[in-house]
Amino acid sequence: MNTHDRQQLLTLHGIAHEYIDAWGQKATISDENLDALLKTMGYAIDDDVRVHAQIQQDLTAHWSCYLSHVYTSRLGEPIYIELRIAQTQREEWFHWYIDTEQGERFSGSFHAIDYPVEQCQELDDQQYLALTVPLNIELPCGYHKLALSLIDESEPIARSQYIVAPNQAYKPPAIAKGLRAWGVTVQLYSLRSERNWGVGDFTDLHYLVTQIARGGGSFVGLNPLHALYPAWPELASPYSPSSRRWINIIYIDVEAITEFPSSAAAPLVSSADFVEKIRKLRASDYVQYTQVSELKLECLRLVFQQFCQLERYHSRRLAYAEFCQQEGESLKAQAAFDALQNSFKKDPNIGPHWDSWPQSFQNYGSSQTQQWIREHHDEVDFFSWLQWVATEQLAQASTQAQHEHMALGLYFDVAVGVSSGSQEAWHNRRQYNLLSHIGAPPDVLGPLGQDWGLPPPEPRRLKEHYYQPIIEVFRRNMRFCGALRIDHVMGLMRLWWVPAGRGAKNGAYVNYPLKDLLTILVLESHRNQCLVVGEDLGTVPQQIYTQLQENGIHSYRVFFFSQASDGGFISPHHYPEQALAALTTHDMATLTGFWHCDDLKLGAKLGLYPDEQRLKQLFDERLFCKQQILNSLHGHHSIPDDMGTDAAWIPMDRTLNHCMQLHMARGNSALLSLQLEDWLEMTQPVNVPGTSDEYPNWRRKLSMTLESLFAQPHIIKLMQQLTEARQQATPR
Repeated sequence: MNTHDRQQLLTLHGIAHEYIDAWGQKATISDENLDALLKTMGYAIDDDVRVHAQIQQDLTAHWSCYLSHVYTSRLGEPIYIELRIAQTQREEWFHWYIDTEQGERFSGSFHAIDYPVEQCQELDDQQYLALTVPLNIELPCGYHKLALSLIDESEPIARSQYIVAPNQAYKPPAIAKGLRAWGVTVQLYSLRSERNWGVGDFTDLHYLVTQIARGGGSFVGLNPLHALYPAWPELASPYSPSSRRWINIIYIDVEAITEFPSSAAAPLVSSADFVEKIRKLRASDYVQYTQVSELKLECLRLVFQQFCQLERYHSRRLAYAEFCQQEGESLKAQAAFDALQNSFKKDPNIGPHWDSWPQSFQNYGSSQTQQWIREHHDEVDFFSWLQWVATEQLAQASTQAQHEHMALGLYFDVAVGVSSGSQEAWHNRRQYNLLSHIGAPPDVLGPLGQDWGLPPPEPRRLKEHYYQPIIEVFRRNMRFCGALRIDHVMGLMRLWWVPAGRGAKNGAYVNYPLKDLLTILVLESHRNQCLVVGEDLGTVPQQIYTQLQENGIHSYRVFFFSQASDGGFISPHHYPEQALAALTTHDMATLTGFWHCDDLKLGAKLGLYPDEQRLKQLFDERLFCKQQILNSLHGHHSIPDDMGTDAAWIPMDRTLNHCMQLHMARGNSALLSLQLEDWLEMTQPVNVPGTSDEYPNWRRKLSMTLESLFAQPHIIKLMQQLTEARQQATPR
């Protein structure tokens, strides 16, 4: 491909040919990698004539469209449209109107000649002009409909959406008044209890919320609860979901369903054989997803049969019918996908992903798919019902947080994307580039780069759909929580696209409409009264930090990453107020694991480092970090004076563990998140980035049941100390 055409395509698609890496150095993307990426977008990179024609087609599609699909603004800002017209329409008069969500109509007319040309483009002997036209109105917050017509014609020549949001994201009153809150984060599946079936469930969450609230905590943070794959339960990563709109049904507490006691499942669950199976699943140190799922689905089908025997106008039947009516096609597609996947699993030649299904079923809208749905209505209905039950139980846990007067309640996590084999990719495949994956260039967490196996959404397709897919993701995930973490928040600005099979380091950044996406996020934040946290770790452009701050979105500050240029650790007193602080994360070592270098030993065992020299360097850097941490703790009088000062000889014990947590609690950030693994002094990580089968990611459980944990005197005391430390840190 010639240089001019390549540059045109990079500009059209917002592809950056260079970036600043995690170490502050400029990195340049090779032409070979850029061309490979453009090929995944459908461009004939080896045929100059054809690729030039494709570029002309793209330009024509853009310039021949009068309006952009979406305009965004903030409350009080000027309202204007960017208009594209042919030169021959320079003398035309246009009429516009905007119908607001609130039912008000604004309208007006303008003469194109009155506005200066800001840009022009010649295509096929036709000159196109771009103008900016102020509308001189004030719009309320909301999603408003915009239409444009020629002055003497009634039919619009273009339609668009105008989205207006407040200037900053929502903050709960207590946080806005300066409360320094603390809470815990946990992988829900990892919870042990004396009553669950070998995987944490929504009843465990209800119990955890109660205990944390009564201990003084303001929130309970969770891994993404997104729908996974009931037919293939070993596909367990919450960050490679089937849908970010729906819920993982494995978290359903079967025995808590209203119809359970009167169903055939009740005597089955009480049988000696079943009780023994559950006992073994509880005792396992790792979640046995297949066995747990099989037991739950067997019983859930029996409970569903009992539900279907209820009178047609029973309140429960009516509530479910209303749920199905409200959720519409989205629910139907999710249930149909789960039912089809379950059906195809019986064929050994068909894998978990929909692209291995028979061709006629690889499209949700195909006649054969729709016929199958009609013929298997009861099976599709069963999976719809599971989503209703999951929604009901999650809502109950959220309500419990409100009853306990938690400042935030539940704190959810929304993944950066969905799997290539997901329901969302199956249902809306044109919205994704299925030949590329989202990932990350080499950084501290992943020295070889990361390929997450998630197809990137096409920015232009998102806009063509008026951003409805991303609106739904934000809206649905905010329904039952007081705070939402946006995983890899840089994805609102740019994503690292990796052409499938080329290796994570051979990708490039593709830009996204940051202004539009932030406007939507802020609007949904207010509508759902939900605080927003942006996970801004890794390779982060300075623009993201600035935009998060200006939009009232809380940054993510991890103690182990918060070092000054000399290697010393920044005092939590100097963290920004608009931030969530944490000692470590689910992608890092536990506190004890970090201190004892268990993560480095594990990484060496798994082959994550290029050579022994690099491993030795990492051990040396870790000892230096530990020494700097110890120096900082002593400098702040956060640990006893009689504790040694040489990190090489200081082990991680309970005293040091608790002192580090309290050191963070006295900091300035509005929010402090602590991991239950660190309360339990565990050593092994939840997830090792850059691995899949090499390590049992997303399976390791907590080392103690919730009932035992909250009966520990030192845990009760720790919660009291955390509450007191946060109260002392709250401005008076």
